[in-house]
Amino acid sequence: MMGVLYDYFHATDHTTAVNQAIGPDGDWLRGTSLEEAGADWIDAKGFDPNVVLAQLVAYAEGVQFRDQQDSPELFWPEPPYPQGESVEPDSPWETGRVLEQIPDRWRDVLADLPEDAVPMVAAHWYEIEEIDFADYLDAKDMVDTFKSLASRARTAGAHLYCRCCL
Repeated sequence: MMGVLYDYFHATDHTTAVNQAIGPDGDWLRGTSLEEAGADWIDAKGFDPNVVLAQLVAYAEGVQFRDQQDSPELFWPEPPYPQGESVEPDSPWETGRVLEQIPDRWRDVLADLPEDAVPMVAAHWYEIEEIDFADYLDAKDMVDTFKSLASRARTAGAHLYCRCCL
């Protein structure tokens, strides 16, 4: 059974994000890897931005997950998904890839997470049902990884993005 892969990276705008994560001007047939595109990115395997990352942000803020006021924004392929219609084989919707922009507020919450709060946030995040961390240290390493990526993005004046690949 294949899983869903999530890659998180930062870019200054949607156009740059598409060029890096999909291909030049959204041409997925000519696309390269994020690494080849020169992106600052992390491979987060099954860390869905709408559930798993959202819970990390909630723990970092000290709020309930259900109280999140914002969420990632799908922008490629351009919404809406053509429901009830046949999708052409050359449609971007047939690539199995989507791009979402992570809210800048989430980037800032993660970047501002105090070092002394990381262990407690990781302990809470380790308990979520949606991800099976190897152990607490694995969860803590991922908190540190997201915190670092968010800090680099903010320093660069960039947004965080997530590429989902089915």
